[in-house]
Amino acid sequence: MAKFRYIAKTRTGERQEGVLEAPDRRALLAQLGRAGLVPIAVQDVQPAAPAPAPATPTPAPAATKPRLLGRKEKPRRGWRYEKSIRSRVRMKLSELLLFTHELSDLLASGMTLGAALHALVQRKTGKAQDTIITDLRDEIVSGSSLSAALARWPDSFPSLYVSMVKAGEASGQLPGVLERLVRHYERAQAAREKVSMALVYPLIVTIVGLGAMVFMMTFVIPRFSAMFAELGGTLPLPTRILIGLSNGLIHYGWALLLAILLGGAALRRALRTPAGREWKDRFLLRAPVAGSIIRANAFANFAHTLGTLLANGVPVLQALAIVENTVGNSIIAKAINEAKDRVTDGSTISRPLAQDGIFPRLFTDMLAIGEESGDMTGALEHIGRRYDNELDRAVKLFTTILEPIMMLLIAVGVGFVAISMLMAVFELTSGLNT
Repeated sequence: MAKFRYIAKTRTGERQEGVLEAPDRRALLAQLGRAGLVPIAVQDVQPAAPAPAPATPTPAPAATKPRLLGRKEKPRRGWRYEKSIRSRVRMKLSELLLFTHELSDLLASGMTLGAALHALVQRKTGKAQDTIITDLRDEIVSGSSLSAALARWPDSFPSLYVSMVKAGEASGQLPGVLERLVRHYERAQAAREKVSMALVYPLIVTIVGLGAMVFMMTFVIPRFSAMFAELGGTLPLPTRILIGLSNGLIHYGWALLLAILLGGAALRRALRTPAGREWKDRFLLRAPVAGSIIRANAFANFAHTLGTLLANGVPVLQALAIVENTVGNSIIAKAINEAKDRVTDGSTISRPLAQDGIFPRLFTDMLAIGEESGDMTGALEHIGRRYDNELDRAVKLFTTILEPIMMLLIAVGVGFVAISMLMAVFELTSGLNT
């Protein structure tokens, strides 16, 4: 058991100090939490060094300073273990939004950062955020800044989040920055839900249609085929094609399914390469209807993210680098990277963006007006709202066009099966009547 000297506050705000024994620091923090104390600082109580042997005198060891929590040197194996934990544990977007909202409310109510995180730790959810918030609390107690603690979890807190928190710490407006982050991620979640909901109905129709076709090809058509064979006669060409497809699906369906899975895996792997990703993003931007959704979502995300970063005091070059990593399209990200290089040479943002031809003229003109008036954040907010509305219209147009197309394709498939069967029935019955 190790001894630790702690400084904590009670729930009423009174300061309390003492020495406790615990297996390690985390166990001590848990013990203080159960006692209703909010830890402020924890230090090791170093044991007295033994006296040197007379025969071999050695210099007295240098006095060891008390080490704060989180600064203790760890063996290489433990470091790798913690790193693997951080790579496997992450917050979802909804959990990140809830955490930011709750932390912002607690800080706005007057609680200190350590007390607010400790309050969130006490609320056990059984999810990944319990581990992450506990680590954040421990880092803050040990003296780290919130931005440094967040940077330990890059899979949960992106560079946008960390940079804005760092700017909020420097300006002393951390609660306000967290409120802006809440609004930013609410907009991002709403845009993602719009696109997802637009794909739900066509996906359901496609699955139901394919399921119906497979059922007819494997169960219904073989029974008609057996009946036609008993009756004899020559079947019409569409019926023979349909029966051949049915027999092929029954006997070689496993091979077809395996080929689809292997082809999908190979395509997914190819699209993960830089060349494949660039081809996919370029194809999506040029798609007739889906391209409008991709462009509107990317431009709205660019405007909202850049405006939020600039409003919180993040430098322009750093803000453009963050936007480049969050825009979600490699072609647009490449244009932003080239614009960032020109901004380094002293150019404005709107001029290099207009030269690449990726960003529309209206976007760059509105951005140029904001640069001339000195109100970049206001111009970016207006651009973001404009492309949010365009995203809504593009999603509605996409669903309006896609639904009848999907219904038409399913109707053609089912109609082909029905007509092929009816043609065979009419052909055989007419032969029987004669």
